Amino acid sequence: MLRTTQFIQKRLASTGKDLLRTPLYQAHIDHGGKMVEYAGFEMPVLYKDQSHIESHKWVRSNVGLFDVSHMLQHNISGSESKLFLQKVTPIDLDLLAINSSSLSVLLNKDGGVIDDCIITKHGENAYYMVTNAGCRAKDVDFLKKELLQFLDVKHNTFEGTLLAIQGPKAQDLLQKFTNEDLGKIYFGQTKFLKLSPINATVHLARSGYTGEDGFELSIPSTSEVEQQEALSFFNTLIAEYPEIVKPIGLAARDSLRLEAGMCLYGHELTEDLTPVDASLTWLIPKTRRELGEQSFNGAAKILSQIKDKSTTKRRIGITSKGPSPRDGNKIFAEDGKTEVGYVTSGSPSPTLGGNIAQAYIDKKAKIGSNVKVDIRGKLRDAVVTKLPFVESKFYKQ
Repeated sequence: MLRTTQFIQKRLASTGKDLLRTPLYQAHIDHGGKMVEYAGFEMPVLYKDQSHIESHKWVRSNVGLFDVSHMLQHNISGSESKLFLQKVTPIDLDLLAINSSSLSVLLNKDGGVIDDCIITKHGENAYYMVTNAGCRAKDVDFLKKELLQFLDVKHNTFEGTLLAIQGPKAQDLLQKFTNEDLGKIYFGQTKFLKLSPINATVHLARSGYTGEDGFELSIPSTSEVEQQEALSFFNTLIAEYPEIVKPIGLAARDSLRLEAGMCLYGHELTEDLTPVDASLTWLIPKTRRELGEQSFNGAAKILSQIKDKSTTKRRIGITSKGPSPRDGNKIFAEDGKTEVGYVTSGSPSPTLGGNIAQAYIDKKAKIGSNVKVDIRGKLRDAVVTKLPFVESKFYKQ
């Protein structure tokens, strides 16, 4: 596991650029965070006195705090906001209840994934969206160009504290800070509420990127007072409940999402891959498919793939022993001669032991079949495995 941590640190190493800092930066320093560059920000990859394995397992059994303030938040409103979002993504917003959210993808004209996103419906003409930090400039440029086709859409991005509270004890912890009954808010639902001692209204979403139950809080942090309140809240959670709460960095976030079979943009998702290629066909509901080739960006290609079942590879898991598969490793059939796919991300699994990886593999390869992975010039045994590796524990009705 030391090699895994070193790999992640190397991948996120600082380049000496002027880096942005989130409102929680000082808390990371105070708690001994090892800061690295990530998507133009200084972010904690690990904290002192916590190994990668310890951090990962802590989230699976207690509560981990993740600073995700580097991600970009959007407000989209106006009489054409639904039309706009349904052009750039395949979502059906009529199927989404008010104060509910859903995963979706921003699509280019060829159906390739510009970014994945979470869209929340706050009203028939009011939406909130979160996109990835590493795609900030690209996403904003794309959305601005698409907006030229619409007359009544207001789009603005904003900064703030975005805090993910993840783990099986997340509800018990957060309930101590609000009078709202969190047991009535289920996975995919959102609510504006008060959290003591924060004066501003907080946007709470029951969601996350770990496969565990949890919440993501958007805390206003425009003024210095608001920033201090967000910082104080983060520190209070750790100081008052150290037996169940720890801050967690990027290293464990990556291995947790990998165990949960979740995509990471730039690895499992790219502009050269459609949602169908990525085994995310479920993101295109039947209602959008029935509207035909002009329904959304890239619909002609995507609907053709669904109808003709023309994709040759699928996103799937592999498990192995020995050196861990990494992004870009080639995958061969059991004979070691026929190339059948490639790894998109991989690491040792703290929960399961052994190695796990997501990969694009020939659709003919069945779950449980043996393959070979080329790791540093040597073919290693691996097994095609269904996703997720660790079953998700979302709080659902």
